[in-house]
Amino acid sequence: MKTRSMAAAGSFYPIEKKELEQELSGYLKGTPKKLAGKLKAIIAPHAGYIYSGAVAGKAFQLFQQLPRKEWEILLLGPSHTMAFEGASISLAEQWETPLGTVPVSKRATKMVSRIIQNIEEAHFQEHDLEVEIPFLQKTLKQFSIIPIVAGMIDGKVLAIELENQLKKNTLLVVSSDLSHYLPHKQAVKVDSKTIQAILELNTEKIEEIGDACGKIPIITLLHLAKKKKWKPVLLDYKNSGDTAGDKSRVVGYAAIAFME
Repeated sequence: MKTRSMAAAGSFYPIEKKELEQELSGYLKGTPKKLAGKLKAIIAPHAGYIYSGAVAGKAFQLFQQLPRKEWEILLLGPSHTMAFEGASISLAEQWETPLGTVPVSKRATKMVSRIIQNIEEAHFQEHDLEVEIPFLQKTLKQFSIIPIVAGMIDGKVLAIELENQLKKNTLLVVSSDLSHYLPHKQAVKVDSKTIQAILELNTEKIEEIGDACGKIPIITLLHLAKKKKWKPVLLDYKNSGDTAGDKSRVVGYAAIAFME
């Protein structure tokens, strides 16, 4: 069986199963925010857990409230490790983390197209999808994944490509951090503008002033949300200066839910 081996364990999150489970339990502790409607998508950060895990936990807490059935998680993040045109879907049969393996949806092979290619090397060392999977393993009983990283592509084009792939049991997880390496106060101002544009589903504003490493995946989500009338709700915002980092150079993190 073709397995995508874990690449971020031991650096972005603990490689030891027991330690990882304990950390995840801490991030997921507490009562999830009560939201009206059905959960359809989230935006969650993808930095090292000590920096962004608490914020990511606010988004994944909502998964604990989902009905017990088999879910399909479409993971969408930016490519950090290589440049390419379009998007890349992993066709490995399963992905590995210290908590075990997760199957890739059998539908993934049918999604390969001129726009969504299979460039497996784009996934080998990419961390932004992998770090979300332990949260899924901790909160869902049965699920498969569709792992896609976006390269150089128009978010609207990718949204059109993905629209018909969203089934009733599909949830979209967009992996993105916000601004990078600004002083704390400046980062809060910059991030608040990006978050406000997301909450307004304002794709033009995100294009113009949005500061996020997953800008294209976010724009893709916003186009889908507008088409399907999903409502975004801010769950949490912090930056690394609030969690475990120096306030002189911070990275911003937001947890946002999209409800139908």
